[in-house]
Amino acid sequence: MAIFNHLLLVWCLVPLVLSYPFYPPTCYTKVLYMARELTQWAADLKRDPETAYCMARMPDLILDVHNACVMNKMRTYISLVEGLRDRRCAYTKDVRKLGLTLRQLFIIMSEKCHGDLVFTIFDCSALER
Repeated sequence: MAIFNHLLLVWCLVPLVLSYPFYPPTCYTKVLYMARELTQWAADLKRDPETAYCMARMPDLILDVHNACVMNKMRTYISLVEGLRDRRCAYTKDVRKLGLTLRQLFIIMSEKCHGDLVFTIFDCSALER
């Protein structure tokens, strides 16, 4: 009987252990992950030799999803990316993809997760560092 209890315990715990880092994605976690990813991606594009010329004129992209000014910052950055006129910059795949992904995050935050997000900070200068 003791062996049966141990096997039952192992049978129940193995799926939990195998899926340990899994957590159900919520709107907040998706937005948080995308914001961190986009912040890092924009910094990488500024350092990359292929895109450094294009991104040199762009401001740093710092996305804090808890800051109420983040929506305005994203809207401004999207318009800057879409407004690139230099042929070498406007058609760079990575720069265009950054703009499209940023637009997706903006739509997710403004329409899909509107009620789930709570802005705890209203400090626009914190996003301009």
